[in-house]
Amino acid sequence: MILVFGSNGQVGLELAKFDGVLTLDRAEADLTNPEACAHKILQHKPMSVINAAAYTAVDKAETEKELATLINADAPAAMAKACSELGIPFVHISTDYVFDGSGETPRKPNDTTNPVNVYGYSKRLGEEAIVRSGAIYAILRTSWVVSAHRANFVKSMLNAAENHKLLRVVDDQIGGPTPAHSVAKACVQIAHSLLINPEKKGVYHFSGKPDVSWYEFAKTIFECAGRDVQLNAITTSGYPTPAQRPQNSRLNCDLTKSVFDIDRPNWGNGLTKILKDLGEIQ
Repeated sequence: MILVFGSNGQVGLELAKFDGVLTLDRAEADLTNPEACAHKILQHKPMSVINAAAYTAVDKAETEKELATLINADAPAAMAKACSELGIPFVHISTDYVFDGSGETPRKPNDTTNPVNVYGYSKRLGEEAIVRSGAIYAILRTSWVVSAHRANFVKSMLNAAENHKLLRVVDDQIGGPTPAHSVAKACVQIAHSLLINPEKKGVYHFSGKPDVSWYEFAKTIFECAGRDVQLNAITTSGYPTPAQRPQNSRLNCDLTKSVFDIDRPNWGNGLTKILKDLGEIQ
């Protein structure tokens, strides 16, 4: 059995669809109580653990640093320690936000991290704690996760288009949109692989292809949905937010392919399924 934290998130909802998975929601595992999360692992004694839970309110994190750190760093640290005690794999989902977003080169797993906001900083702290834990771990950094569930860019664009026929979308932030189902599938595959080959532990990247800007992604969303929406491309400076966003969210996923034989998913295929699930297309 694989024990999953974060059953109500985009990836957690997709993980729940897999056989042999037990998901825990907030009522069953309070991320603000790290020791309670560790106790759940020791209690259930699963064959592996996937942490799909996180504090993801990027802008709000700027004024809730302690809470973001508790959920994104302290809780995963406690989970990893419990997994280490049991000698089982721990797969943890992280983010491209641990990088500063400079340049145009896709970031490799061993590239130097340098987060530019509180959210990214809290996620980096979590990564560092997991590495120190002694667990058989896989930290899977991903980006721009989308699905038919919860809040994400696809749903935000479709909702915005209900009331506005002209939308301004940032065109100088580049990354790989990643379907939540693909992230879930990769996590399960990695968890099983680590059971057989624990020496594969480490930090990995996983994002959809091809890399595009938010503007290009939005344009494709509306084209696929058959929506008549006018888009204006703007720069990051034209859309100020409390938390700074990395402009380069490109991730080099070659190591994930070579070690686990997991390809980058084509986000176009994932988008089609999401739009079908949302009733936008047949």
